[in-house]
Amino acid sequence: MKYIALIYYDPAEAPQSGGSMNEAYIDFNRRAGAAGVLAGGDALQAPATATVVRMRGGEAQTMDGPFAETKEQLGGYYLLDCADLDQALHWAAQIPGARIGAVEVRPLMIFNA
Repeated sequence: MKYIALIYYDPAEAPQSGGSMNEAYIDFNRRAGAAGVLAGGDALQAPATATVVRMRGGEAQTMDGPFAETKEQLGGYYLLDCADLDQALHWAAQIPGARIGAVEVRPLMIFNA
């Protein structure tokens, strides 16, 4: 089953983590890849680069910036292909961002065409 691991962090905490955090992500990518559970993932650019789209009255409305003002922001994600939720949580706990923020794990809903 596939799960998404959404990585949230407080930008005020990120500078304190430094280069060791990048090394930790490289190590996580290597280990999760070798275990066959890493199905994808990427870091996201800063929330200031976001554009929010809403459909209202049949018209698209756009707004620059993040959807909501929050202390923590979505910084990236992994797609994990795991046997069950327990295995997905095991790997999510090893994502370096969990040390300074939170990792939300959700099963993907697969729609058949």
